[in-house]
Amino acid sequence: MRPRAARWHGALTAAVLTAAVLSPLTGCAQSVDPIERLGKKAAQGVRPHGRTAEQAYRRWGLQAPLAPAPTPSARPSASQRSDRDLPPVLDRVRTRDRVVFLTYDGGAEKEPRFVDMVRELRLPVSVFLTGSVAGAGYRHFAGLQSAGARVQSHTLDRSSLHGLPYAAQRAEICGEQQSLEARFGHRPRLFRPPDGKYDRTTLRAAADCGVSAVVLWRAATSADGITYTHGARHLRPGDIVQVGPDEPAGTTLCDRTVRLLRRAQSRGLTVGRLEDYL
Repeated sequence: MRPRAARWHGALTAAVLTAAVLSPLTGCAQSVDPIERLGKKAAQGVRPHGRTAEQAYRRWGLQAPLAPAPTPSARPSASQRSDRDLPPVLDRVRTRDRVVFLTYDGGAEKEPRFVDMVRELRLPVSVFLTGSVAGAGYRHFAGLQSAGARVQSHTLDRSSLHGLPYAAQRAEICGEQQSLEARFGHRPRLFRPPDGKYDRTTLRAAADCGVSAVVLWRAATSADGITYTHGARHLRPGDIVQVGPDEPAGTTLCDRTVRLLRRAQSRGLTVGRLEDYL
């Protein structure tokens, strides 16, 4: 082989070998972490409570992530039902799982940071909306639903139902379900009467609207921390908690939620999704 041809052949061989060696390295350089190479959404699913989750919890003033919620072990028993043909009225779920349930009423402030909190901490919250609030704040609540919240039903205009005739109560309950279905794409099956007040007519109307459970609360946030409607003066497994929209102290919805999460963690509790248990 002539010297010039030999030099050309050697250079070509070296180039080919270099390309073969460098090609896989170039691909790896795009993502060193094999989990991240699955894609952003897949990576979030693989390690929901890893370093990123810990950083998110610290950002919101919590020292450690909430424990993962267990697979639901119980649903309402027959003893929790006021009548065989009527939906159960619940302020807590009878379960041994160490979970509490966070619920927010239709008057909850349209606080943009709350949407970020639900998304970043993956809080399985339930929001009970009235028609007037849902309509005026559709974009906010649609964002909240996209972040992982479940939208449930209040009434059309938050009128007190107790004592109203059947037709009026049915119109309020069914009408709000239809309104929320049109706005958010699903028909709510859980219902909370305004101020927690109801009568047997309310339960009949709710049943005819397809409501599967009437949801009250055993604990609620207040200016002094948490108040309880009955029973133990501390959070217990299965408690349904109402995080109220207004508070004289002027704290934000995020502040009240963080305070509640700290209290739950101090009792060895985490947050479960109410809809998984009802």
